[in-house]
Amino acid sequence: MAKIYTDKDVSLDVIKEKRVAVLGYGSQGRAWALNLRDSGIKVSVGLEREGNSWKQAENDGFKPLRTEEAVRNSDIIIFLLPDMIQRTVYLERVKPYLKEGMDLVFAHGFNIHYRLIEPPSNVDVYMIAPKAPGPIVREYFAKGGGVPALVATYQDHSGKALQKALAVAKAIGATRAGVIETTFKEETETDLFGEQVDLVGGVMQLMRYAFQTLVEAGYQPEVAYFETINEMKLIVDLVYEKGFSGMLTAVSDTAKYGGMTVGKMVIDESVKERMKKALDNIRSGKFAEKWVEEYGKGANTIKEGMKEVDNSTEEKVGRSLRDIILRGKPKS
Repeated sequence: MAKIYTDKDVSLDVIKEKRVAVLGYGSQGRAWALNLRDSGIKVSVGLEREGNSWKQAENDGFKPLRTEEAVRNSDIIIFLLPDMIQRTVYLERVKPYLKEGMDLVFAHGFNIHYRLIEPPSNVDVYMIAPKAPGPIVREYFAKGGGVPALVATYQDHSGKALQKALAVAKAIGATRAGVIETTFKEETETDLFGEQVDLVGGVMQLMRYAFQTLVEAGYQPEVAYFETINEMKLIVDLVYEKGFSGMLTAVSDTAKYGGMTVGKMVIDESVKERMKKALDNIRSGKFAEKWVEEYGKGANTIKEGMKEVDNSTEEKVGRSLRDIILRGKPKS
């Protein structure tokens, strides 16, 4: 069993006097910067330009700096920029100002694991990967809770890299829930795998095919949407709160029988074999190579894919039903 670190296992002392630069002020950047500041850590926000993020940081009480200035004045540099921007920012804005004893911190292992960023040997390199989007990281912290996270060390020049990783995790609220130690390799490969075959790619394609099958068979698109897409959230919420057994207990016996018999027919062993192929591409680096090449050419696959989804029948029906769906949602 993995060791789970909680608040009682971790001290902030190892980073209390450190100056922290959060690079980026998007979903995760804003959450981390606010949580770190609320935990008593000295935080600056480093940004590339004076745009919307700059204004948001100012509205939140920060005095944002240009990236290189934030780096020069900090001991701990936290990369909370999109994966494909990090390498350029590192080479142009961070690397020239690195000094022995500084820390490079990541929320995802992609750039380090695939060697897009190759840090010098005289700095600590570690990771804290919250298992939730940034707004949830902030919301839970502000309400006295926290989301779980993974921590890993890639380079331990100081001998205290893990202690500092855990301290940062505590400062953003993760140890209130629980933190598990992993490696950059394990976090990167499992994260990419989950996104591709399940959380983003798999579940979206499953819902779309289910919707399309009903509509092509002559059923009303609105009814098909409720049955194959809208209700997915309700089922996933049950799994999130109560596990698979709890979800099965909550649904009807007819749903149990149909799910247990037909589910394995639709998602059969051949799907698992293709999942293994996807994992092989992640582990070998083929996916990363292809994505880096695609990004360099303008990421047209994403642009065309977004356009196709946006113009699909299921998305158009969803937009028309959203008011009905949200109207019945209880006020929080």
